[in-house]
Amino acid sequence: MGQGWAQIVVYAVVLIALSYPLGIWMARVYTRERGDVVERGFLRLLGRDASGDQDWKHYGKSVVVFSVAFMAFLYGLLRLQGHLFLNPDHLPAVPWTVAFNTAASFITNTNWQYYGGEATMSYLSQMAGLAVQNFVSAGVGMAVLVAIARGISRRGTGAGLGNFWRDLYRSIVYILLPLAVVLTVILLSQGVVQTFHGHVTATTVQGAHQSIARGPFASQEAIKQLGTNGGGPYDSNSAVPFENPTPLSNFFEVLAILLIPFAQVVMFGRMVLARRHAWVLYAVCFTIFAIGVGIALPSEQHGSSVLRNSGVNITHSASQPGGNMTDKEVRFGIANTALWATATTDVSNGSVNGGHDAFTPAGGAVPLVNMFLGEVEPGGVGSGIYGLIFYILIAVFVAGLMVGRTPEWLGKKIEAREMKLAAIGALFVPTMALVLTAVAIVAPAGLASVYNAGAHGFTETLYAYTSQSNNNGSAFAGYGATTFSTTLGGIAMLFGRFVPLLAGLAIGGSLARKKVVPASAGTFRTDGATFGVLLLGVIALTAGLMILPALTLGPIVEGLMH
Repeated sequence: MGQGWAQIVVYAVVLIALSYPLGIWMARVYTRERGDVVERGFLRLLGRDASGDQDWKHYGKSVVVFSVAFMAFLYGLLRLQGHLFLNPDHLPAVPWTVAFNTAASFITNTNWQYYGGEATMSYLSQMAGLAVQNFVSAGVGMAVLVAIARGISRRGTGAGLGNFWRDLYRSIVYILLPLAVVLTVILLSQGVVQTFHGHVTATTVQGAHQSIARGPFASQEAIKQLGTNGGGPYDSNSAVPFENPTPLSNFFEVLAILLIPFAQVVMFGRMVLARRHAWVLYAVCFTIFAIGVGIALPSEQHGSSVLRNSGVNITHSASQPGGNMTDKEVRFGIANTALWATATTDVSNGSVNGGHDAFTPAGGAVPLVNMFLGEVEPGGVGSGIYGLIFYILIAVFVAGLMVGRTPEWLGKKIEAREMKLAAIGALFVPTMALVLTAVAIVAPAGLASVYNAGAHGFTETLYAYTSQSNNNGSAFAGYGATTFSTTLGGIAMLFGRFVPLLAGLAIGGSLARKKVVPASAGTFRTDGATFGVLLLGVIALTAGLMILPALTLGPIVEGLMH
C-alpha cells in the first residue's frame, strides 16, 4: 500500500508541475489580439458572424446551433455506417435508439456508451464521428469558459464576451491538437494499437483461436483523455491492453485526464486578473480530489467482509496485492484503479481502467459523489470551472449575509440576477438526476434496465442518471440499454450540458456590464484560506445534502449489509 501512495504522490507532483505552465500558455492563446494567417482565413470563410464581438445570447446561440448541427451529422453517420467505407469488419447500422443516445452523448462531452465500441462502430464512425466530437465538444466547453472569464474581466465597457468561432478554433488548434499529437506518440511507443486493418485471429498457448479487434485507436485514446471525453474504442475502455497496455501508458492517460482542467484554473486566474484567488480555487479542487483518493484507496485495499467470508485471501503480502482486486487489472493494481476512478469523476471524463461496479460500497460511493457535486473539482474542460463559478457566487452571497453587505466577487456586485442564475446552474443537474432516477426505478419500462435487485440495483440506476446528467459517461455495470433508458439518458445529457452552459454565459454577460467597485474594509476577501473553507462547505452542503438521502438507499445500505 505504501508503494501505491508513493505512486499517487508522484502523480500529484507531476500534475502540478505541468498544469501551471500549460495554464499560462492557454491564457496567452486566448488573450492575444490577432491570430495567425490560418486563423484569419478560417474566420473569413465563416463570414460576418466570426468577426464581431458577441453578447451572451449570440454566443449561446452559436454554441447551440453548432452542437445541434454536429449531432445531426453524427446521428446520420451512425445510421448509415453499414453503407460507407472504412468498415473492414462490415458492421451494420447502429440502431436508432443507440445512435440517438450516442450522438447526444458525444456532442455534450459525456461519451456514455450503450454499445461495445469494437463490435458496433466502423473505423469511419470512430474517426470522423466520435474522435472528431472528442475535439469539438471539448473545444466548445473551453470556449464557453473563456467567454465567461472575459465577461468577468471586463470593466463595464460592454456586454460582449468575444467570438465563439475564434475561441473554438484556438481551443482545438493551439491547445487540444498539439497535446493530442504528443500523447498519441507516447501511447504508440507503449504499444497502443493504431491501424486500419480489421480483426486479427490470435492463437493462445492452449491452441484456442481468439478474434481481436484493432483499429486507429491510439489517436482516439489521446483526445479521449485530454478532452475529458472518456468514450473508448473498446467496450472495456482503458482496462483493455490494446488501449492501455503498460503502467507507463496508464500514468500518462490518467495524467491527461486532469491536466487541462487544472491548467484552466491557472488560466482563469490570469484572465480575470486574480491569480491569488485562482490558487485558492486550485487548492479547493485539489483538496476534494485528495479526499476522494484518500477514501477510495483504503476502502479497496481493506476489501469487504463478503470477500473475507468467501475464503478469499485479501491480506497484502510480497506475493499478492491483497484487498479487493475484483475487476481490477493486475498490471495496475488497487492504487492506480482508485486514482483513476477518482480522477475520471472529478472531471467529466468517465473513462475507466477497472470495473466501478465491483468496488466496495465506500469505494463506489466516491465516483458517485464526485459526479453529484457537479464535477467541479476541477471538472471537465471548460464546464468544470464555470460550474465552480455557480458555487463561488453562492459562497460570496453567504459571506455577504454574514458581514451584512451586498456580496462582491472580483470587484463586482453580485445581485439578484446573478444569484438566480447561479442557483439554476448549481441545482438543476442534481435535481434532474434524482428525478430521473426516481422515474427509472418506479416505471415498468425503467425497471427493465435494472439487472440487479436491492440496494445495488438502485445504486446502479442512480449512478447511470447521475453520470449522464452530469455529462460524465462512466457507469456501473448492470444497467442495460432499452428504448426507455437510451431515450431518457439522451435527454438528460442534452439538458445537463446546455442548461448550466447557458446559465454560465448569462452570468458572464451580466458581469460584463458591471463596473468594478473599489475594495473597502468591509469587502470579504476571496483570495485566502477562509474563503477556500467556505467554498468547500458550500459545495458539500449544496450538492452533498441533496445526494445524502439517495446514498442511504444505495451505497450506505450496502456498506451496512456487508
